[in-house]
Amino acid sequence: MDEPGTAATRGRRPSGRDAKRAARTARAHNFVPYITRKIPCYEVLGSEGLELLEHNADTILQEIGIDFRDDPEALELFRQAGADVQGERVRFPRGMCRKLVQATAPREFTQYARNPAHNVVIGGANTVFAPAYGSPFIRNLDEGRRYARIEDFRNFVKLAYMATGLHHSGGTICEPVDLPVNKRHFDMVYSHIKYSDKAFMGSVTHPERAEDSVEMAKIAFGSDLTDPETGRPKTMLINLINANSPMTFDATMLGALKVYARANQATIVTPFILAGAMSPVTVAGTAAQTLAEALSGMALTQLLNPGAPVVLGSFASSISMQSGAPTFGTPEPALVLYTMAALARRLGVPFRSGGSLCASKIPDAQAAFESAQTLLPTSLAGVNFVLHTAGWLEGGLAMGYEKFVMDADQAGMMHTLLAGVDLSENGQAMDAIREVGPGKHFLGCAHTQANFENAFYRSPLADNNSVEQWEADGAQDMGQRANQYWKRQLAEYEAPPLDPAIDEALNDYMNRRKSAFADSNV
Repeated sequence: MDEPGTAATRGRRPSGRDAKRAARTARAHNFVPYITRKIPCYEVLGSEGLELLEHNADTILQEIGIDFRDDPEALELFRQAGADVQGERVRFPRGMCRKLVQATAPREFTQYARNPAHNVVIGGANTVFAPAYGSPFIRNLDEGRRYARIEDFRNFVKLAYMATGLHHSGGTICEPVDLPVNKRHFDMVYSHIKYSDKAFMGSVTHPERAEDSVEMAKIAFGSDLTDPETGRPKTMLINLINANSPMTFDATMLGALKVYARANQATIVTPFILAGAMSPVTVAGTAAQTLAEALSGMALTQLLNPGAPVVLGSFASSISMQSGAPTFGTPEPALVLYTMAALARRLGVPFRSGGSLCASKIPDAQAAFESAQTLLPTSLAGVNFVLHTAGWLEGGLAMGYEKFVMDADQAGMMHTLLAGVDLSENGQAMDAIREVGPGKHFLGCAHTQANFENAFYRSPLADNNSVEQWEADGAQDMGQRANQYWKRQLAEYEAPPLDPAIDEALNDYMNRRKSAFADSNV
């Protein structure tokens, strides 16, 4: 059904500046900065089962302990707090880590964006969708698979900025391998600031890169660096800190964690687990180990800066017992996800997990099924920060252009699902039922006419036409339509406003820092 006053009713299609303005207006009307769920969280364990896993996590922390490698400062902080430190192994009195986290870590917090309309609240009943993270390769229908470049990184930032189903610009959306390893973080952070005004993530591959991320965020935010709600420094960045499972944190991750925690920037402490290799093969064993590892890292953030925002993260996948390859979209990781979400709620901190994960190399039926079997549990479980929402292919090795826009479409559907059932007078639609009565249809009634524009989720990619119309349009599959869609999106892209003085200051900072040390690929 055509909307009044659109190109279809005028007999022509808008073009040029008018088309771009119309597209921006449509996106602005459809965009919400984050989801506030209206349906209950789905849980797979009762309180008795969750208490058992909490007990087991404390047993791991007390009897086995966690290694904190090459970081004397972290070891000394734990020793002063009452932990048993022997070499690099830290054993915690039962309940110690939980008490440290619950005493000061916020239940939810605001991550500020350059555009205040895009601020996100992480925690509570809120869900924030962010793109996939860390792929060295990209894939599209035109080129196949190749190494990612900085131009790809910019393209994905632009696509995330334009996607109404995504609330966050993400972090290392892909690795721009055409830039030196020790300097590419400058260009990545700058791209998030320049080509989007949504919230974004910082670099974690070296403490100095974390410091650069904080400094560039400060430049982008100018003098407005204090959170008016808390009086603390604004949380402008959220950052991924992976445990080196099993039961180990390395110096690189600890160094970045310390920089961000001290600066009051958020950290997502996430054990990265392939069950069967990095944790037991069972759901309960994996969940207990995940909780223990995450608790120890979160406790460190609170020792460094009580009240620093921190997120309990879980990335748990199974592996093929035949080949050892990671698998995705299977039932066991979904059960871990549901369990960890409930444990995070009991702890009283925000939770990160999920996304649109798959092992498929291309955006085919396997990719769709596996991604759906990850995204739906993610949404039902109540995940607060969803990394890897869009673009993930090949177990995270590749970022797909077509997959990105297909996943963003699915994320848009989750908005409608999590909004729940509208029980307002309009939602009940009794006037429509009275007007139509038995044996007629609802297409022309006043209620339908008043609601048709927003009655149902409209996919920009799905084809619901007759087979004759589909054949006349070229008999394209979803991947082919997605290929056209992301190209059209990039062609219509217009950068959000950025103060020229801030842009100049960012470039000056990057140029000075880049010239201070030689290029390196480590």
